[in-house]
Amino acid sequence: MSLAGKICLVTGASRGIGRGIALALGTEGATVYITGRTLDPVSNVPGSLSVTAEEINGRGGKAVPIKCDHGNDAEVFELFQKIMMNEGRLDLLVNNALKGVKTIGKYGQTPFWEAPLESWDDVIHVGLRCHYVAAIEAAKIMTPQKSGLIVNVSSAGALFNFFTVPYGVGKAGVDKMAEMGALQLKKHNVAFVSLWPGLVQTEYIVNQKDRIEQATVKGVKMNVAKGETVEYAGRAIVGLMNDRNIMKKTGKTMMTPDLGDEYGFTDVDGRKHGSLRSPKSWISNWSPALATFVPAFIKVPWAWVIGAVHHYY
Repeated sequence: MSLAGKICLVTGASRGIGRGIALALGTEGATVYITGRTLDPVSNVPGSLSVTAEEINGRGGKAVPIKCDHGNDAEVFELFQKIMMNEGRLDLLVNNALKGVKTIGKYGQTPFWEAPLESWDDVIHVGLRCHYVAAIEAAKIMTPQKSGLIVNVSSAGALFNFFTVPYGVGKAGVDKMAEMGALQLKKHNVAFVSLWPGLVQTEYIVNQKDRIEQATVKGVKMNVAKGETVEYAGRAIVGLMNDRNIMKKTGKTMMTPDLGDEYGFTDVDGRKHGSLRSPKSWISNWSPALATFVPAFIKVPWAWVIGAVHHYY
């Protein structure tokens, strides 16, 4: 168990990607503090902290579920005080909490001027601002101990224009936060990165499978069956935690499949996922037969991807 003795915090871990990350960390023996607003199971609401905690403990980790609304600063401050009181340190913060999943789905095709202001608040307040608040509190613990890793869970929505305006703004902000925060944390040997999972088989995505697969994103049909499991991003973070050269990555935005290639892990079902930087991955969306002739190791440099997509500089 490579993370035995490590103290981790994963926000928004009742369900979805946060739950998957927490499970992956627990599998490696970590003590995992998990937060969310759903402590115990609720009918018609998938997932809860108590259920996630049971799964973590069953895998050999130690779970500490704490009900916390990350839109309430006082509750967040109390959370970090509790961790320091109990553990005296913090090795990993995963900023994953996001309130606006249903809001994004509801207003994904609505012009921003016709959507209620709550469509901004739900995504930016708990999804960007709360990450900043948690990063501040984590940095206060990590800088004196001269070690630690902060991971912001982001997405390709930071670069490509899909879903809602607040979603894109929030994800771009999450990436920029990691870049600039890393500059100030580097001298303290604390790393700060942003992570892009791909399409993930969360409870919400699976439930909305038919609607999602009828739509396209940048002209590409979504196939939920090919999506990452919720634990794939967790395996990427385990890799980062065990990377002795993690400071070389600080400030960077990385994709889960690229880390899978680098660290040599697969998804829980044995699948390997294609990177957005991989021509083979893109070609397979239109012609799987043609994609078989394209080597998987060929990847487009980040600068080329950004240059091809961004037009506002």
